[in-house]
Amino acid sequence: MSIPVRFAPDVEKPAPDEAETIAGLNEQFRIILDKTSQDYGHAVRSVHAKGHGLARGRIRVHDGLPRELAQGLFADAGEYDAILRFSTNAGDILDDSITLPRGVALKVMGVRGERLPDAEGETQDFILVNGPAFAAPDPKAFLANLKMLARTTDKAEGAKKMLSAFLRTAEAALEAVGGSSTLLNTLGGAKPYHPLGQTYFSQTPFRYGEYIAKFQLVPVSGIRDFKDETINASGRPDAIREAMNELLVEQGGTWDLRVQLNTDLKAMPIEDASVVWSEEDSPFVTVATISVPAQIAWEHPESERTEDALAFSPWHGLAAHQPLGGVNRARKTAYEFSASYRGSFNGCPVHEPAGLSDL
Repeated sequence: MSIPVRFAPDVEKPAPDEAETIAGLNEQFRIILDKTSQDYGHAVRSVHAKGHGLARGRIRVHDGLPRELAQGLFADAGEYDAILRFSTNAGDILDDSITLPRGVALKVMGVRGERLPDAEGETQDFILVNGPAFAAPDPKAFLANLKMLARTTDKAEGAKKMLSAFLRTAEAALEAVGGSSTLLNTLGGAKPYHPLGQTYFSQTPFRYGEYIAKFQLVPVSGIRDFKDETINASGRPDAIREAMNELLVEQGGTWDLRVQLNTDLKAMPIEDASVVWSEEDSPFVTVATISVPAQIAWEHPESERTEDALAFSPWHGLAAHQPLGGVNRARKTAYEFSASYRGSFNGCPVHEPAGLSDL
C-alpha cells in the first residue's frame, strides 16, 4: 500500500469567489424550503427530504487498527450508540416510483474530543450516497445543479414520474455500453434498488486525524444479498418504507464502516468531488462495524417526530474529521440553515442526542 498523504491546511484551495457561490447555494436552499413548507404546512429537509427508515443500533470501533487508521473517532476501540437514516435525495416528498439515488446518514453518539466549529453535543455524523462520485466537482457546479433541482421542486408529480421513467431508460442504455451518469441518476434515472443492500460512499474527502480519507458503508450480513434487488413502486407511493420494514423486521442488519486513505493529491483531488479515488491505489479498509437488531424501520407518526428533532451534517463532529473541499465547505452553512428553518417553522427544536434513549 502507498504511503498516505498527511493532512495540512493548505490541501484546501478555496476559489476566490467561493463565498459568493455559497451565498447563491443558500438562496436556492431557501427557495426549496419556502416552496415545500408552504405546500406541506410543515418544513422538511431541503435535500433528502423523504426518509424511508430509521435504524437504531451500536457501532463498534475495531481494536488493533494500524496507526494510520487509528485516528479521530477510531483512535481507540469502543462502542457507541448509533442511528441510521435512509432517504432519497430530492428536497420534496415524492412518490417512490420517481427513482432517485439512495442516501444514508449515520449519527454516532457519545463521541468525545475537540469539536468542529459550531458543532454542538457529542456526535459524529457521516453523510453517504450509493454512488462513489458527487454529481458536481465544486461549489459552482453544485449551484448550477441545485438551481435545476429548485426549479423542479413543487412541479407536477405526474411529469416527474414520466421524466424518471425516461431517465432510467437513458441510464440503462448508457450502462449497456459501459458508461454511467451521476447527473442522470440525480435527476431521476437511478435504478430502484433496495436501500438496505446498497454500498454507500461519502463522495467527498475528510480529514482523518493526521491523514485524509473518504468513507464507505458496506452491508455485510444477510442484507447484502439484496444488493441488486429492485423495488416495484407502481401504485405504491411509500414502497421503499414498506420494503425497509419487511427486511429490517425480519433480520436487522450489519454494516462495515470503511476508510480509503488519500495517497496522491493529484490523482485523488481534494477540490473535485466528482473524481472517484482509485481503490487499486488505496483500497477501503474496515475500521468499525454497525449492528442493528431486528426492528421496525418506519412507523407513522413516531418516525416523523424523530426525524423532525434530528439534523445530520458532515460538520457535526470532531475536528479530527473536518470536512474538506469546496462542496463540503458549501454544505456547512446550507445544512445549518436547513436545520434552523425546520426547527423554527415546525416549532420543534433540532437537537443533538446524547444517546438512543434521547430519541
